[in-house]
Amino acid sequence: MNPVLTAKEMSLADKAAIEELRTGETRLMELAGRETARMIAERFETGADLDGVSVLVVCGKGNNGGDGFVAARHLLNKGAQVDVLLTWPEEELAGVNLEGLHILKAYRRYNERLRIFTGLDEARTAVGATTYQVVVDALLGTGLRINADSPQLHEPAKSAVELINFINEHSEAVTVAIDLPSGLDATTGHCSEPCVKADMTITMAFLKTGFFQNSGPEVSGEIQTAEISIPEFLVEPTSCQLIDETFAAESYLLRDPSSAKHLNGKVLLVTGSADGGGSMLGAALLSARAAVKTGAGYVCCSLPDGHASVMHSFAPEVVVIGRDMVSIIEKAKWADAIVIGCGIGRSEESLELIEALLCTPEIAEKKLVLDADALFALAERNLMERITSLEDAVLTPHAGECSRLSGLEVDEILSAPIDTARNLASVWNVNLLLKGAPTFIASPSGMVFISDSGTEALASAGTGDVLSGMIGALAAKGLDTHEAAAAAAWLHGRAGDLASNVSSLVSSMDVLEAIPQAILELFESEE
Repeated sequence: MNPVLTAKEMSLADKAAIEELRTGETRLMELAGRETARMIAERFETGADLDGVSVLVVCGKGNNGGDGFVAARHLLNKGAQVDVLLTWPEEELAGVNLEGLHILKAYRRYNERLRIFTGLDEARTAVGATTYQVVVDALLGTGLRINADSPQLHEPAKSAVELINFINEHSEAVTVAIDLPSGLDATTGHCSEPCVKADMTITMAFLKTGFFQNSGPEVSGEIQTAEISIPEFLVEPTSCQLIDETFAAESYLLRDPSSAKHLNGKVLLVTGSADGGGSMLGAALLSARAAVKTGAGYVCCSLPDGHASVMHSFAPEVVVIGRDMVSIIEKAKWADAIVIGCGIGRSEESLELIEALLCTPEIAEKKLVLDADALFALAERNLMERITSLEDAVLTPHAGECSRLSGLEVDEILSAPIDTARNLASVWNVNLLLKGAPTFIASPSGMVFISDSGTEALASAGTGDVLSGMIGALAAKGLDTHEAAAAAAWLHGRAGDLASNVSSLVSSMDVLEAIPQAILELFESEE
């Protein structure tokens, strides 16, 4: 997995590279600018040749501007026509930034494809008459901090407002942000007004938490990470990791050739309900079938009396038991993981059942996945304060369910999803999967996994039930519920991607049927 850093964590890693590894600022800046130019060339699929490509590089006062000077030089070396807009007087530059500008100025003696402008007033006429294929934002970098309650830029950043608007005016060009879009807070993802809207962000060394929260996903575009010789061992133990295909592959335990069904994960699901007023058996069907599709060796489902035939017609592999406590507890002793809540209903009878189950030692000591109506019961019966014996459980709320459980406003949760998930997981001593785009999976220890796989394909009724069944299967196969939730979230998103070429047409059944393909991809990519 890839570390995801706050602005402070990135600053410490940068400082460690300079002080402990003796990697000079000039070397870091050279690598940053060169990688930026290389990735821009890759974006145009031209490799080393950018002949005919016109680029505008907008450079600020700090190190982000210094990266821009280096990038401009390497873009020239690749054949591009480059205009550089220096947004601060040269006499206010110092150190490696001034050195970078001097090198670039020396290029003008040998290269007619380079123009350097100082300030917008000097640049407007020439720049306005030029059509650019690329605009590079090297204005502010990671040093900006945005107050969500007052996102207006203040001095000295206030002077950047006109420049940010200027960058955004070039909508016909591909806008490439160095490190992060100017106006985006690297830690929180809050944006200033205005903020650069990038098509591509080339971030230095490590991903930033701001890319995954609030406005970050909207303004960052495609995110590429540039390797600039700040090794991961310099990073303080990070509390955020981005889930990737490698983690998902390593988390999926294949069956031993000599094993039997009971050795490959036994899942019990207490899900589904039906009465005279309606039925939510579909949730039970989806979650149980998802557990089967994810490779559980043995799946058992507790259903209301009289509905076994419905399950057997949809998933003949699933064993069905009744809804009485004796049968459930007996099977709970047998199970490796238990899923509770999908479509179980919100009647008084259902709430009493869920409370009784979670207060039963034979169940509380198991790996638990609590979803949907189980979350409602936790909130309605105030169980979070009363149940302290859960040994390895994951709760899977969306923001609305999380609000009901915690008492926090939905907007408060959505404005700080990483911190919210981390804090609640610690207070409740459970793992917490906060559904959304992206999804955050926090443990009581403070570690937060981020899953950004998947698209709006998952915004369909029943996909959450599929996810719960997948988590249950992976937990039963050997993972703890934090790792199982993380791997399942990634696979769930990938299955949504594979389900259809048109995301808006994907149903939960489509996601369900695409699970084997998503898993198969993991092992095909290793060959």
